[in-house]
Amino acid sequence: MIEPIQFINSHMDSKSAQFIQELIGYFSNLDPKGLENLDRFYSNNAEFKDPFNHTFGLSNIRRIFDHMFESLHEPRFIVTNAVWDKDKACLCWDFVFAPSSKPKLLMTAKGCSYLNFTQDEGGALKILVHRDYWDPAEEIYEKLPLLGVLFRWLKRLLSTPGLKS
Repeated sequence: MIEPIQFINSHMDSKSAQFIQELIGYFSNLDPKGLENLDRFYSNNAEFKDPFNHTFGLSNIRRIFDHMFESLHEPRFIVTNAVWDKDKACLCWDFVFAPSSKPKLLMTAKGCSYLNFTQDEGGALKILVHRDYWDPAEEIYEKLPLLGVLFRWLKRLLSTPGLKS
């Protein structure tokens, strides 16, 4: 069972708190049609980085999300925690997805997004920096038949002996 979102903040005005709530709702319900509203949350010159991509600009960020919906079956984000302070936030999430070619092979990747905000000319908050942190080796590669053997072997080789998980 997924725990309710825990919100932790210290110096947040009501405008920022509302933006964070709307942003969490946006990512939690993101679908291909919702990408039309990407400019509501991202600055035109925003930076985006994850383990596979590093780009700048709203149109390039849109291409990343378009590609996600094209290559995965019903991907969705479940935001589990949010921490913020003034012009930055960290959202922890579970990314639930299946490859389009195997829609019954449900996978979950856990990660977090560091977000840095700016105000546009009209005073609206927008994401200026979006950096995703998650481990594709643990969350995806180890679960694949052929690559999984190699990554699990490497993990055993590099892990500290005698520790219990």
